[in-house]
Amino acid sequence: MTTATITDPSASSRIAATPLIPRDDLFGNPVRAGGQISPDGQWLAWMAPHEGVMNVFMAPFADPSAERRMTSAKDRPIPQYFWSPDSTALLYVQDKAGDENYLLYKVEVASDAESCLTPFENTRARIVGASDTIRDKILVGLNNRDPQWHDIYSLNLTTGALELVLENNGWAGFETDDNLTLRWAVRQNEAGGTDLHEITAGVIAEIPREVIPMDDALTTHMAGYTTDGATLYWLDSRGRNTAALYAEDVASGTRTLLAEHAKADIGGTLRHTKSGVIQAWSVTYLRTAWTCVDEGIKSSLDWLRTQLEGDFGVQSRTDDDRKWLVWHDPLTAPARSYIYDREADSLRLFYVTKPALEGAPLQAMQTCEIPARDGLTLPSYLTLPSGSEGTPVPLVLVVHGGPWARDGYGFNRTHQWLANRGYGVLSVNFRGSTGFGKDFINAGNLQWSGTMHDDLIDAVEWAVANGIADRAKIAIMGGSYGGYATLVGLTYTPELFACGVDIVGPSNLETLLETIPPYWAPMVKQFHDRMGDPTTPEGLQLLKDCSPIHRANKIVRPLLIGQGANDPRVKQSESDQIVAAMQGHGIPVTYVLFPDEGHGFHRPENSIAFNAVVEGFLATNLGGRAEALGEVLSASTAQIPVGREFIAGV
Repeated sequence: MTTATITDPSASSRIAATPLIPRDDLFGNPVRAGGQISPDGQWLAWMAPHEGVMNVFMAPFADPSAERRMTSAKDRPIPQYFWSPDSTALLYVQDKAGDENYLLYKVEVASDAESCLTPFENTRARIVGASDTIRDKILVGLNNRDPQWHDIYSLNLTTGALELVLENNGWAGFETDDNLTLRWAVRQNEAGGTDLHEITAGVIAEIPREVIPMDDALTTHMAGYTTDGATLYWLDSRGRNTAALYAEDVASGTRTLLAEHAKADIGGTLRHTKSGVIQAWSVTYLRTAWTCVDEGIKSSLDWLRTQLEGDFGVQSRTDDDRKWLVWHDPLTAPARSYIYDREADSLRLFYVTKPALEGAPLQAMQTCEIPARDGLTLPSYLTLPSGSEGTPVPLVLVVHGGPWARDGYGFNRTHQWLANRGYGVLSVNFRGSTGFGKDFINAGNLQWSGTMHDDLIDAVEWAVANGIADRAKIAIMGGSYGGYATLVGLTYTPELFACGVDIVGPSNLETLLETIPPYWAPMVKQFHDRMGDPTTPEGLQLLKDCSPIHRANKIVRPLLIGQGANDPRVKQSESDQIVAAMQGHGIPVTYVLFPDEGHGFHRPENSIAFNAVVEGFLATNLGGRAEALGEVLSASTAQIPVGREFIAGV
C-alpha cells in the first residue's frame, strides 16, 4: 500500500495507522437487507445471499429462525420485491444482464410455486396501481405491443390472468384510486410541461384539467387518493418555489395547505394503513425531519427517538399498524432493522445488514452549506479520514447522477471506503439537483458544463480555502451524470483535477438523446428544454458545445472509465467514442467494460472488482492507500481492453 503525502507528518501517521476496511465488507452482499413484514403480520421477508446472489427469504413472524428461501436467482441480484396485498405471495421484479426490461414474478407462500406474471420478451413491466381493499388484483403497464407506450392491464394475482383496461397510444403515465380505477392520464405538452387529464367512466377528457408548466414539472405531481377517494393529495410548487403538500377535496375542488418548508420540498409521508389519510410528512434539506399530525404516530416516533441514536425510519407496517419494521442507521456502524411492537413499545433486533463492519473505523458524515459564486447555497456532505483533522488531505469529489436527483445524509459506503483510504470525500448538491425547490432545479436548465460545473468548481475551491483539500491532489468521480461531470472536469477545466473516474457517463449529448430508451420518449421534451433541443440549430449547437467528446484532445490528466455493455440509458457507445477519441490523440486512458452489466454494476463481484481498480488508480494519482488487488478481477467479468498498464497492481 501507499500512503498519502500530507503536510502534517503526525496526521499522515494517524491516517496510515487506521486499519483498512476490506472492500468485501463494504461492497459485498449484506447478510440480510430489505426486510418487510406481511400485511397480515404473519410473515417476515428479507433479502439474503444464496450462492453469492441476493434472493428473497421468509419466515413466520412467530419464529424468525424458521427461514425459507423463496427465490433462486443465479446471475443477478433481485433488485426489488414486495408482498402481495393479501399476504399469500411474494412478488419481485428482475431484468436480464442489466437491460432494465423488468418482468414481474410471483412466489406463493403456501406452495413455493414460482411463476412469471408478465412472460413477454423485450418488455418493461410497471406497477400502475395497487389497492388496500382489493387484495387479489393490481394494475400493471406493459410495453410489449409498442415499446414507447405502456398499455394498462388488470392483473389477477391468484390466476395470473391479464385483462386489458386501456390501450395506450399517447400517455406517459396514469393515476389510480383504491378501487383500481384510472382517474388521470398524464402526458407532456408542447411547452415541456405536463398536462393532467381526468378520466371519467373510462373516458379521458380531451382538455386537461391541470396544466403544470415546465418550470414546475419536476416539483409538482399528484400524491395519491385516500382510500375512500374523497381526498386527493398533491405535492405542488405552482405559484411558489418549494413543493408544498396540499389536500384537495375531490367533490368541491377546494385545496388545503398541509405542509410547506422554505428551503426544501415536502418529501415522504406516512399514511393511515386503512384510510390512507396522511399522518406525518418529511422534509429533507441537509437532514430529514418528520412532522406528525397523528398523535399515535408521533408518540411512536418520539419513543423510537429515545431508543435509537442516528437516523431511523419506518420500512414496513402491518395492516392493523400494530407492528412495524424500523430501519436504523447509526451513521458510524452498519445499518440494522428492528421489529417494533407499538402496543408494548418494544424493539427486537431483526438483523444487522453487515456485521463485519461492527467496530470498523467508520467516519461521521458532516453537513455543510457551500456558497456558489452567484450566491446560491449548495447543500453538501463531507467525510474526512480518521486522524486528518485540521490538515489538508487528498480529496475525491463524488458527483451524483441524474442530474435530477440529490445526495443525502447518512451511512454512505463510497464515502466510508474513500475516507478509509485516506481521502476527504465531498458530495455536492449542485444546481439542477432535486429536493430544494424548483428555482434550484431550473437554475441548471441548459447549463450542462456551464454553471452546473461551476458549482462543482466552487465546492472544490471552498474545500481548498477551508484547509480541507490539498489543491494538487483532487479527483472527480461519479456515475451517469456524475460520469459526464467527470468528463467535463477533465476537458473543460483540464488542470483542476489530478484525475477522474467516469462510470457509465455520456460523452456526447447528441448521441445520448438519440439513443434514449423508447419508454422515455413520451417525456423527451423535458430533456430538450433542460439540456438543449437537437431539433433547433441553437439547441444542437449547445449540445455540441456541452459534449466532452469534442474536447477530448484537452485531457491532460489520467482518466478511468467503467461501463456496462447492456446499459439502456447510457449506451456503451458513449464510452467507446471517448476512448477512441483519446486514443486518436495519443492520450492514455483506462477502460473497464462489464459484458453482463447495465447502468451501474450490480453484481457484487463486479462492483468489488471495479472499485479495486479505482483504488489502484487513485493510489497511483493521489497517493492514498489501497488494499491488495488479489483475485478480484478474475472473479468478475471485467474486461480491460485499454489502459491496463496504467493501474498499479493490475
